[in-house]
Amino acid sequence: MPRGKYTNHKGKHRRFTSPEEIEEQMKREEKERKWREERGDTGSSEDEARGKDDGASESETESSSEESEAEVKAKGVENLIHVENPNRVQKKAKKLSTLNESVDSSVKPELSRRERKQLDHQRAQADYQRLHAKGKTEEARADLARLAIIKQQREEAAKRREEEKKEKEAAKQTKTAQVQRALGKKT
Repeated sequence: MPRGKYTNHKGKHRRFTSPEEIEEQMKREEKERKWREERGDTGSSEDEARGKDDGASESETESSSEESEAEVKAKGVENLIHVENPNRVQKKAKKLSTLNESVDSSVKPELSRRERKQLDHQRAQADYQRLHAKGKTEEARADLARLAIIKQQREEAAKRREEEKKEKEAAKQTKTAQVQRALGKKT
């Protein structure tokens, strides 16, 4: 009886096959393979026969593998009933020439809705930037008008500062002249 609530059976009662058992199993498989070859029956152990076949040349094995790929044995009544399953994908060999033709014919790939929308957005943004740089958009006109007003204000402010500066210099000179006169110095 286990002490805790949960038991762990990992690592218990492991059984490994001995080398003698493996040798016996391989001998049995070899006998079965030879028996099948004598009968001329190639069943489910085609892979074993291909792997252990010492006397067959490469060209014979290639032709037999091509035939086995072409003729797939049907299981049960599969060869009597032909069912069209649209979800079943049968791999077909494609020729290089047909692939090249399909690539050449579809030079422009179809874009998804999101990609088309994104491209349109980028084009519109580029057009807007171009028009804005030329000053043809409403926003650009408003910006240029604002800039003109600011330039005018700055020019007026600069003129005012210059006039004030001249007035200050004139006032300073008059003051120094008055001080000189008051001190009795001639200039």
